[in-house]
Amino acid sequence: MPVTLRDVQRMKDQGERIAMVTAYDYASARIADRAGVPLLLVGDSLGMVMHGHSTTLPVTLDDMVRHSAAVMRGAEAALVVGDLPFLTYASEADAVASARRLMQEAGVHAVKLEGGAPVVAGVRRLTELGVPVMGHLGFTPQSQHQLGLRVQGKAASEARRLLEDALSLQAAGAFAIVLELVPAQLARAVSERLRIPTIGIGAGAGCDGQVQVWHDLLGLLDGKSPRHAKRYADIGTAIGSVLSAYVEEVKSGAFPTAAQSSTMDEAELAQALAGLD
Repeated sequence: MPVTLRDVQRMKDQGERIAMVTAYDYASARIADRAGVPLLLVGDSLGMVMHGHSTTLPVTLDDMVRHSAAVMRGAEAALVVGDLPFLTYASEADAVASARRLMQEAGVHAVKLEGGAPVVAGVRRLTELGVPVMGHLGFTPQSQHQLGLRVQGKAASEARRLLEDALSLQAAGAFAIVLELVPAQLARAVSERLRIPTIGIGAGAGCDGQVQVWHDLLGLLDGKSPRHAKRYADIGTAIGSVLSAYVEEVKSGAFPTAAQSSTMDEAELAQALAGLD
């Protein structure tokens, strides 16, 4: 059965931890969906892990629509959330127009946007129009040039503002909030004070759920994983080994064999070639 917003809220109410993972294409969505992942995020992190940018800022709404549509074709049961990219929800009108595209053209079930007080009015307007919205507080990647890549909310004033923003997003109708790079104690305190679920990434075990980036989980890219990530496998190395073996077999003539080839009647071939030599 498809996962619904009611299911997500029920998980929070019943103390069931919520697993969420990013997906950026048909294949990743299909694998994650069949593995039983209840929530898939088509994150604007695709700008880095799929397109090779250094930040999420170059990601366009067209990019998000295209990737989200592919994910929707691969996901049968999971609830799919699509990110609204940088400055595509700067005003209420922008937010409505951007959400319309992601939901109508790509078919996502919900949208996610970053920020607190400045986006509350947009969240309220979207939810009034029937758009499920997931919030995102703490470290917000679209603001990384302003914030710096660091844990957010360590000072009392920052922590209080984050809590107030979370409550405001909840009041505006958000169905869940991502807490990224937030001290574990603060994330737990926020989670305990909200009716809606929190989804942590680098925010400790006190959140109602966790989200991780597909490539970090599987070890698909070179380099050290972020501190908040756990590499469950080193699939990138395995893929490299497979491709190296393929190259060697092609060079040596070991591939393809008869098993990967088809044949035709020799008489038909002789007729086709007649008079050409």
